Amino acid sequence: MNILIPGASGFIGRALCERLLVEGWQVRGTIRSKVGRVALPAGIEAVAIGSIGADTEWEEALEDIDAVVHLAARVHVMDDAASDTLAAYRQVNVEGTKCLAIAAANADVKRFVYISSVKVNGESTGDRGQGSGVRRSVPKQPFSEKDVPAPRDPYAVSKWEAERVLREVAVDTGLEMVILRPPLAYGPGVRANFLRLVKLVKLGIPLPFGCVKNRRSQIYIGNLVDAIFTCMTNPNTAGKTYLVSDGEDISTPDLVRRIAAASNRRALMLPVPVWMMRMAGRIIGRPDELERLFGSLTVDISKIRTELSWYPPFTMEEGIRETVLWYN
Repeated sequence: MNILIPGASGFIGRALCERLLVEGWQVRGTIRSKVGRVALPAGIEAVAIGSIGADTEWEEALEDIDAVVHLAARVHVMDDAASDTLAAYRQVNVEGTKCLAIAAANADVKRFVYISSVKVNGESTGDRGQGSGVRRSVPKQPFSEKDVPAPRDPYAVSKWEAERVLREVAVDTGLEMVILRPPLAYGPGVRANFLRLVKLVKLGIPLPFGCVKNRRSQIYIGNLVDAIFTCMTNPNTAGKTYLVSDGEDISTPDLVRRIAAASNRRALMLPVPVWMMRMAGRIIGRPDELERLFGSLTVDISKIRTELSWYPPFTMEEGIRETVLWYN
């Protein structure tokens, strides 16, 4: 089978390419330009397409392609300089995705797997008691595919709008569309908060999470790749949307303890009230980034388990251990 992966050079894309090559598939990835290009994994055919938007020419990239896994997107940009942030996200994530889907349908591509985000559902599933000084709220149920979408920031709004556009294209053309909404993905090559936690644990620095009693879903990159592969190959996934995770929800303190155990270190945590950390987040201008460390966000993966008999092939301990080994 011949697969096109826009975004093949990214964190998820590289792991997916490795899996598909092992399976014996022919994989093609997209790059902006042949000049100064980002290296794709060995064995991946590269096709230059320029910037992704409403006018991207996909014909060459889609030639003889059976399925598309769309990973490329405008993601969170710190200190975004765009004058109209939502318009910038829409240009790539909505108009660019629509252009690709229509081109794929015209090229007789059978299956289109779109990697969206759990942020389409919302930012939080409620606090579960955050320690001294914080009013306790009633815990919400985990996010599921039945929820009314509630995207909050421009990135999440653009992802939800892209999902709606894709469903319209699928109805109009018969293109088999599958949408996955993963939470935070981690594993070898991870960046952002997860990598910072690993670094801080390795340094032995005390972390201010002693009062945090949240619950969060995450997904190891090996589990996410396996879910993508299942959605590519299972004939019963067309037209479906699935939430995925490791199937285990843990608190930030428990995550720190597991990272420490995999690093042969002690987990050092200070009992700092969460309200104080929230205030600090507002002061330094990073409230959303810190909220992902002490807020709750859980997902229900019973739908993909029931309909596709999909279960995460790796445990969270295995995923954390592989991440720490990569970091070392």
